[in-house]
Amino acid sequence: MEELRLAPLAKDEFRRVRHIWIPDDQVLFAGSIQQAFGVEEPEVDFHILETETRIIGFFKVDRGFDRNGFALPWELGIRAFKINHADQSKGFATRAVTALRAYLQQHYPDRSSVVLTVNMQNPAALACYLRGGFQDTGEIYTGGIAGPQHVLRMSLEGSPAAMSG
Repeated sequence: MEELRLAPLAKDEFRRVRHIWIPDDQVLFAGSIQQAFGVEEPEVDFHILETETRIIGFFKVDRGFDRNGFALPWELGIRAFKINHADQSKGFATRAVTALRAYLQQHYPDRSSVVLTVNMQNPAALACYLRGGFQDTGEIYTGGIAGPQHVLRMSLEGSPAAMSG
């Protein structure tokens, strides 16, 4: 099994991730990699998922996610999480989500939890996040462009888990 590592990505390094492609039905939920770089968001940090040989995924960490009304001021938000289409269905997404707790503890030690939304029409993503340690809050966010979304939350407190799988 290939080692998986999460790492920060500078906002001027689009060239490193421009190959990441997901089908249109997934773009509806996660946006394209081009869209992720097309908006100036000062409170958003970029991160990658990589193996020893290639970058396979991307996600944003939003330090101002509480503006959406369901996140608390001390919570991080995860957005635009995507695995390159050629690397999907290989277990990378679940491994990446499982590694998030320790990774976020290391890079954002002042934050105690992380929250995200997952579209109700995306049961595969919901299952992945739940397997990776997120809890369904029971809240539904209706402000998304693709319809209602489950609100999921994960505590960042406690001992860090191993980041590689």
